[in-house]
Amino acid sequence: MPGLHSTSLGIWVSAGGRNERVEQNGVAHFLEHMAFKGTRTRSALQIAEAIEDVGGFINAYTSRDATAYYVRVLEDDVDLAFDVISDIVLNPVFDQREIEIERGVILQEIGQSLDTPDDVIFDWLQEAAYPDQAIGRPILGPAERVSSFGRTDLAGFVAENYGPGQMIVAAAGAVDHDRMVRLAEAAFGHLAPILQAPREGAVWQGREVRHVKKLEQAHFAMALEGPGYLAPDFYAAQIFSAALGGGMSSRLFQKIREERGLCYTIFAQSGFHDDTGMMTIYAGTGGEDIADLANLTIDEIRRAAGDLSETEVARAKAQLRAGLLMGLESPSAQAERIARVLAIWGRVMDPAEVAERIASVSLADVRAHAERLIGRSRPALALYGPVDHAPPREALAERLAA
Repeated sequence: MPGLHSTSLGIWVSAGGRNERVEQNGVAHFLEHMAFKGTRTRSALQIAEAIEDVGGFINAYTSRDATAYYVRVLEDDVDLAFDVISDIVLNPVFDQREIEIERGVILQEIGQSLDTPDDVIFDWLQEAAYPDQAIGRPILGPAERVSSFGRTDLAGFVAENYGPGQMIVAAAGAVDHDRMVRLAEAAFGHLAPILQAPREGAVWQGREVRHVKKLEQAHFAMALEGPGYLAPDFYAAQIFSAALGGGMSSRLFQKIREERGLCYTIFAQSGFHDDTGMMTIYAGTGGEDIADLANLTIDEIRRAAGDLSETEVARAKAQLRAGLLMGLESPSAQAERIARVLAIWGRVMDPAEVAERIASVSLADVRAHAERLIGRSRPALALYGPVDHAPPREALAERLAA
């Protein structure tokens, strides 16, 4: 990226929550934490100081499909950053004392999530959509499992999932490609391939999770089964969710917030995996208004499937295209995009190709996708707070199919 003086680089490992067996639930996230707690040559403090002494930033995250370790530094410090980031992935020591300390940190993180309604409700929604499956289990894992993990569990997950065929090194910004290749060869060239167990396929169920509690707001989250990354209507799904609830001009925002004043926050978004996906709608409202909000949401989905306009589709396309191009201006977003699309499609698509695919989606394509969403009629539902009067999932499914 000409003109930049910083580099964002990272290692994306195709091993996340979906690669865990039920007794391992939470271990991928625990492992991500432990990567920063010491290697054969660096203590936890030395890892932090190595990057922060040069003004850099280092972090990581775990998703259901991957675990990412990334760093951003000035261009003169790329070799140092690569050495640190590869060291924490390849050489963690899993010191027992550090495991116990980090266990406490993660248990606090779980507790914080449970105390954050508009956070935990999405875990419950995922569970309602895919019950008793790896894809439906929480990334943080349950407290009782986190409390039992030891060094053997962490090292075992690495041995099963952290092979060279599961790793992508991606970088953007002030990057010399040949130099990056040499660094990658030096750090990872000695690794032997592993045979990673295949992921459990996702089977959509569409159930309900309802937790009645005395809160200020009733939290409503609903999902409909959508396509995966590789499906023909992948782009149509993004366009429909953007038109339905992607911004202040969207149908849900205008109808439910602006016209009826039933909520402060409401949105729709699409999420994808290689074999499945979902459109999620979230809103927070008063307990006395949750029935109206839920029924209006269903009505707007049905109405949009029948009368979505060319103007709305064009606006949603513009939002997607702008998001794509704006992301290209950030080295961190660029590196993330490179890794993500390479993992999904096996190649890095040129942004112009993506923009062309978005532009090629017609109004008829979007409406057809919406009809498929409705045709499945098996919403997943998660409710939290004063939700006694919320319609049951079965009633919403019937309303959607009517």
